[in-house]
Amino acid sequence: MKYNTIHAQEKKWIGGIVPHAGWICSGAIAGETIATIASHGQVDVVVVFGAIHTPVRFELGAFDSHRQWALPGGVAEIAEEVQAKLSESSSLFVVEERLHQNEHAVEVNVPMIQLAFGGAAVLPIEVPVNDRAGEMGRETARKISSAGLRAVYLASSDFTHYGTNYRFTPAGVGVNAMNWAKQNDQRLLGLIAGMRSEGVIAEVREHANACGAGAIVAMMEACKEVGASGAKILRHATSYETLAEVAPQPPTNAVGYASVVVGI
Repeated sequence: MKYNTIHAQEKKWIGGIVPHAGWICSGAIAGETIATIASHGQVDVVVVFGAIHTPVRFELGAFDSHRQWALPGGVAEIAEEVQAKLSESSSLFVVEERLHQNEHAVEVNVPMIQLAFGGAAVLPIEVPVNDRAGEMGRETARKISSAGLRAVYLASSDFTHYGTNYRFTPAGVGVNAMNWAKQNDQRLLGLIAGMRSEGVIAEVREHANACGAGAIVAMMEACKEVGASGAKILRHATSYETLAEVAPQPPTNAVGYASVVVGI
């Protein structure tokens, strides 16, 4: 949960991207995003737009049905009033707990969110990869703003999943392949840094460089809705790199992670 003071002061950061692997792989990168945003003070709601890993085809934003999430170290309160307003007034969302029961994309970051934003409610939304993702983000921001609540918008997404474990080896295996996998993220990161959310889903469909393209678009559009004008890539690494000192792996598989913040 560390952050660079200079980056923290460059803008008022109101959103960002966090990875969602095991903390030994990506926790420090997620923590940098969360801590940098939290340096601007407390908020009422932390919205987490999540990648969907559950093998159920779904075209709407999915809320969970529970009022609380019990986690090691505490209980996270769900922002049920905001969720109810979105469910009642928009055809973009539905309560579908199947997309949360065995999903890790939001859950793995909630303890860090609780530490950084003590007292804030969490609003987990699983977002599909489709052309309505941006509107899901905008509608979420509009409802929160109309309620007079202070909010942070996060997207939980990893980047390129490379290797035999993921059946994706266009550059073979070995150290050069690990470098290729990291470079495969660069076009997508360029779109994000340029706030060009309209190109994200097409980029990911063509190059398979994120698992949460819908979540990323929803977060960027939510932030734009409340005035965001810029993004910054704080850190970009792969699991092959982050594990090198603590649990070295052969150059066979790697998942990309990025710490990104979006601000006004």
